[in-house]
Amino acid sequence: MRKLLPLALIILGGCATSSDVQKLQSEIRELQDEVAQVKRTSAGKEEVQSVNQRIADQTQQLLKSNATLVAKVDQIEERGNNAQGSIEQTNYRLDRLAQQMTQSQHDIEDLKAAVARAAAAPPPTSTVSPAMPTATANPQPAMTEVNVPAPASENPMEVYQAAYRDYQRGNWDLALAGFHDFLTRYPDSELAPNAEYWIGESLYSQKKYSEAIDQFNRVVDKYPKSDKAPGALLKKGYGYLAMNDRPRAIVQFQYVVHEYPNSRESALAKDRLKQLGIDIK
Repeated sequence: MRKLLPLALIILGGCATSSDVQKLQSEIRELQDEVAQVKRTSAGKEEVQSVNQRIADQTQQLLKSNATLVAKVDQIEERGNNAQGSIEQTNYRLDRLAQQMTQSQHDIEDLKAAVARAAAAPPPTSTVSPAMPTATANPQPAMTEVNVPAPASENPMEVYQAAYRDYQRGNWDLALAGFHDFLTRYPDSELAPNAEYWIGESLYSQKKYSEAIDQFNRVVDKYPKSDKAPGALLKKGYGYLAMNDRPRAIVQFQYVVHEYPNSRESALAKDRLKQLGIDIK
């Protein structure tokens, strides 16, 4: 506006020259350039504001996407942890089943051996004198004396097998009572170590882990040379794991591997140690 003031004065004065007109035209062009520059500056600010707004919107969207991604990752980790827990539980059940099968095979072999020895033993012999007829006034036909067998004493093996069947059927209380009865009546039987062991298994199945561990200690202490000793030590390790006592469980598994390296129990102990992150060479 200041540049337009001389032009107005010249026109009003009526004495404008060509040089004055050129000067005025030059000033007008400068004004036009300034106006264009102002417009460009204004448009640039608006564009910057628009860009800033788009950046803010995109940032907000990224934050939302990141939060969603973090939530999905957490879900995946949780599923992975659950899957790992399921795998460990399955492995534990498989280990337990394999160990029980091994013990059952041992029991079957023991029973077969006991049956073979019983079959080889000579049967008891008894002599019966024939009855003599008695003379009477009115003779009657002679009566032959008949031996009525006395009730047979209960076989130790039958007592043991009855308790073992209760265990297999999941009747833990009946199995415990049966094995205790067997040990009370036949403490010196060659099946006594087996009965002691299955008492521990029955307690373990009832989740009485502390009592089961004590019973397995009894098996190892009383019958260290029995084929039930490595199984008892292995189940002690399982019992400690069930009680969340990881250090003691590891010690038990390592002891099984060290003391019974060629046994089935040793292989199971190695597998469990591997699952616990312990490398056994």
